[in-house]
Formats: sequence, structure tokens, C-alpha cells
Amino acid sequence: MSASAPESPVAALRAAADAVRQQLRANAFDAAAVQQVADFIEAQRPTLSAANREGITTALGCFLGQCLVETYNGTWAQGPDGTTGVGINQQHFFNPFFRIAEQLDKGLAESVVAFFAAVPIHLENPGRRQLIS
Repeated sequence: MSASAPESPVAALRAAADAVRQQLRANAFDAAAVQQVADFIEAQRPTLSAANREGITTALGCFLGQCLVETYNGTWAQGPDGTTGVGINQQHFFNPFFRIAEQLDKGLAESVVAFFAAVPIHLENPGRRQLIS
């Protein structure tokens, strides 16, 4: 018997996002769920150790990315700079991991809720390709 094929990168991203959704008890990958992530980040920021930061950023980034995929009809993709993120309309690339890290670093001044709510504004400007971290 041969070993089973490794999980695809997109399936792994989705599985990580689903695990976070279950932990947060979020009903969907939507704006309300993004608010839950922002609240979770703010609750964890004061006590989050450097050792746990990368794992939290990755898990929550997968979740935020899946919210972008499902809310704005995006797709998981590799950006022009080689990072993993979400492409929308073949014109825009969003890095959800960066957005999570920014709120972890700077608090609500870099809220993922504000970022998520501003996505439609970015999508209205199709004139040039945009890398939006």
C-alpha cells in the first residue's frame, strides 16, 4: 500500500481556519467572526508570549484569510512577494497574517475589523494591481 498523498496547502489553510472557527464558536467566516477574532486578539495581547505569537498569528491569519475568501469571493494564492494570502478579482492581494500581526503589535489602531470593513473600498479601485498587506 502506498502512503496517502499529503494534504494540499489550501486544505491545510482551510483546516486551520475551521479549527479557529470552532474554538471561537463562530457560525461562519464573516464580518461578525472577524469581530470575534479582534476581541480575542485584544484579550490575549497582554499575556501572549513571544513563543506562542507565531502560532497564534498563523492560526488567526488562516481564519481571517478564510473570511476574505468566503465574504469577498477570494482565493488562497501566493502574492507577488511570495507570501501566502488571498487574491480577489485577480487585481488585489491581501495578507491576512500581516494584518493579524499588526493588531497583535499595535492593538485596535490596526484592527482587523477596520481592515476587513475597508476591503470593499479597495475592490472599487480596479485600475491597478494592489498588494494590500
